[in-house]
Amino acid sequence: MGKSKKFFVKKRKGFKSVDKKRKKLSKETEFTNKKAIFNRYKNKQKVEEELAKKKLLEQKFQQKHFSESEEDEDTLSQLVSCFSNPSKNDHIVDSDQSSESIKNDVSDSENDSLKNEIDDIAHSNISNQLDESTRNDPILMNNEECDLEPDEEIVDDPFTKHFQYDLSDELMVSLSNAISTVDNVTKVWPILDIFTPLQKELFAIINNYQDMYYPERTFSNADEIRYTYCLHVVNHVLKTRTKILHHNAKLSKKFDMSDEYRDQGLVRPKVLIMVPFKDAAYRVVKTLIDILVPKEAGQVVNKNRFEDDFTGGELLMPTKNPKPEDYELLFSGNTEDTFRLGMTLTKKTLKLYTDFYSSDILIASPLGLRMIVGAEGEEDRDYDFLASIEILIMDQADVFLMQNWDHLLHVLDHFHLQPKKTHDTDFSRVRSWAVNGWAKYYRQTLIFSSVSLPEIKSVMNRKCQNYAGKVFITNPIAIGSIQQVLLQVPQLFHRFNATSPLASVDGRFDYFTKEILPKQRDTLMSHTLIYVPSYFDFVRIRNYFKKEDIGFVQICEYSKDAKIARARDMFFHTEAHFLLYSERVHFFRRFRIKGIRHIIFYQPPTYPHFYSEMCNLMQESNQNKYGGSECNMTVTTLHCKYDAQRMAAVLGAARFARIAASDKSVHMYVTGE
Repeated sequence: MGKSKKFFVKKRKGFKSVDKKRKKLSKETEFTNKKAIFNRYKNKQKVEEELAKKKLLEQKFQQKHFSESEEDEDTLSQLVSCFSNPSKNDHIVDSDQSSESIKNDVSDSENDSLKNEIDDIAHSNISNQLDESTRNDPILMNNEECDLEPDEEIVDDPFTKHFQYDLSDELMVSLSNAISTVDNVTKVWPILDIFTPLQKELFAIINNYQDMYYPERTFSNADEIRYTYCLHVVNHVLKTRTKILHHNAKLSKKFDMSDEYRDQGLVRPKVLIMVPFKDAAYRVVKTLIDILVPKEAGQVVNKNRFEDDFTGGELLMPTKNPKPEDYELLFSGNTEDTFRLGMTLTKKTLKLYTDFYSSDILIASPLGLRMIVGAEGEEDRDYDFLASIEILIMDQADVFLMQNWDHLLHVLDHFHLQPKKTHDTDFSRVRSWAVNGWAKYYRQTLIFSSVSLPEIKSVMNRKCQNYAGKVFITNPIAIGSIQQVLLQVPQLFHRFNATSPLASVDGRFDYFTKEILPKQRDTLMSHTLIYVPSYFDFVRIRNYFKKEDIGFVQICEYSKDAKIARARDMFFHTEAHFLLYSERVHFFRRFRIKGIRHIIFYQPPTYPHFYSEMCNLMQESNQNKYGGSECNMTVTTLHCKYDAQRMAAVLGAARFARIAASDKSVHMYVTGE
């Protein structure tokens, strides 16, 4: 025991190792770990805990290591195993020798070597634990001082998984096939604390880069939806920018170009947001500013010019006979529908009014894009900027249908075509799937509307081919707009047969002219308003009335104010038997037509609340007392199986299901029953 005591006194004066190479490696490991701990990760507490644990084990080692009992061997084994990393097999304790041989053969040099080995194991253990905590902490992974490769840090990032995935031949055949696979899934949404319940549901889909159609946008949840997709856009653009800058830095030190550095498209614009009015675009840009540079934490270039261009020009709402609330909310702010805006994002700067081919985000209306895309044969047309759109967002898509649906379809037909010019593109950095013409399979499309429409679903099915799949959100309508009708008036629903959506156009017209119109031409059925959602049907009926010499007046979106006033006056004073009234003029002007005794809905209205709104115009206060009796009023609606969504919105899902399952073609409801 005297020798043992002398051994410890010697080590207090200065611990010297016989293995100089091991000592040098230990110092280098210690220096590296200290830099990683104190300079990079600032994790002093964890380091102090590890060092304290090491000192405690050293003390136990000093007290018990040289005892002559069999416990000495167990203590040494336990001590080494405490510091060893279970995932590594570099440090092995040989326990084959007996306790006697260990007691006799241990020398000072061997103890010195063991001491250094314990230090190495302890430092290795600390370093391994810090590496584990760093991999699991996204904030530490994004630290600019971190030497880890960004491509290796976030392997489960949806952005990386979606855009760095190579399509297999089997998947390409499946995506190109017209027949699609549909899965119905009932899902419990994950919890995200910073979001509202609606934002949690939407972001769970959006962040997976799946296509989505959400038909339940309202004025109350519009801000939540806008914030969600703007957050997704900023996240996508900044991740793309970070990856490009990281690859630029690596390529500046290398000369070889591998596929891992393919991080761009054929052109720069990545995101396109389509909205109907300038006021909607203004709200989108303001949301992007709040996310990217909150409380003026960064710079917004050309902000004053943007404020001047996208504000003002509000419609003056009447105070005597106010418009419906939804009309005032929809047409508040600047309602101009011809605009386009390019934006460039950096970490702390948002540049507005940038050139399209220098922009990351484009915000435009369908008409604004149609004017640039042009038509076949025009010389001054450009659509190359649509070649590499990775995220397409259409907010308030139902309003596009009221404006001009053909503009939207024409623009969508020019997505992902081969550019006519190079636009300073570095083709060595272009993703392989973009070069192969597969960009349409990687584009995410998000559509938001206030009503579920077959026209929008057709766009999702025909124009959206995202390999990640698509999600249609549908909730049954419990209460239809028919329950908002205030009058006790009989409401008849006539069903006609049609074999296809195209055949329904002619079938509807034939049923109207042969079954409905002859009865309505009776003098007792005067003051009949014919509500026509489609302008093409409107023109067809107008031409038929002229051909058959039927007395009527008309109001459509192209009618001048003087002719509108004259038509309303003639209809009220029984000078015209019929009034042809288009849905689009009601959407944009919301007239209160007086003198209506009978309404024929040539097709269920696009917006279900238009049904109750038109029916409530038949109240006694709006009637000509010489134009008929309140006992002689009717509401008639034509429908077929392709109008199922519109009918469900009017009647409610349960009531319409009973009509659809019935063998009868005519059903009548009276409000209040």
